[in-house]
Amino acid sequence: MQRPRFRDQVLQAREEAIMASVNRLLSDKGFEAMTVDEVVAEVGIAKASLYKHFTSKEELAAAAMVRVLDRAIEEARRLQAEPLEPRAQLEALVRWTYAEQLGGRMPALPSQNSSLRAALLVDAAYMDRLNTLSDLLGTWIEAAQQRGQLDAGLPSELVLYTLFARACDPVLGVMRATGAYTDAQIVDWLVRTCLRGLGA
Repeated sequence: MQRPRFRDQVLQAREEAIMASVNRLLSDKGFEAMTVDEVVAEVGIAKASLYKHFTSKEELAAAAMVRVLDRAIEEARRLQAEPLEPRAQLEALVRWTYAEQLGGRMPALPSQNSSLRAALLVDAAYMDRLNTLSDLLGTWIEAAQQRGQLDAGLPSELVLYTLFARACDPVLGVMRATGAYTDAQIVDWLVRTCLRGLGA
């Protein structure tokens, strides 16, 4: 098997560094507040070098969102191979999502009127992965409802959107900022309230 050329390796490493920076900034600040100047300063490259990889801020953020979905699909498929009940699979994926958020690898979802949202809706790679992940989770949700593990009276798409919202749950950051609880405690509580509600 032929090894990648050195120049290709450098470009790949640069792109990985750019994506890591974008993920962190999108996680910390969101799309509207993130700037291309912050990305190039953090990565240590010229703006012209960044534009060799991505032509706009929207394209940059969309690429980061695609990578997040790739990781989520990979984790979902890993969980699918485990001997777990559907609800346990959903719970494990929610826990993974919080771990990604804690690690600064989970971008906040764009607002309804964001230019990023408009760009994502026409991005074939993003929509393909979003549909793949939605189908995987939809199968688990319906199976969990049929087995009485989730409220069958709730529309399955409501459950799906609730799970997607966990990817950018602000409660995690707010609770973490108090310094009163460990990350593990916060994640346990958030997973519990996500799937079991707030009832006694």
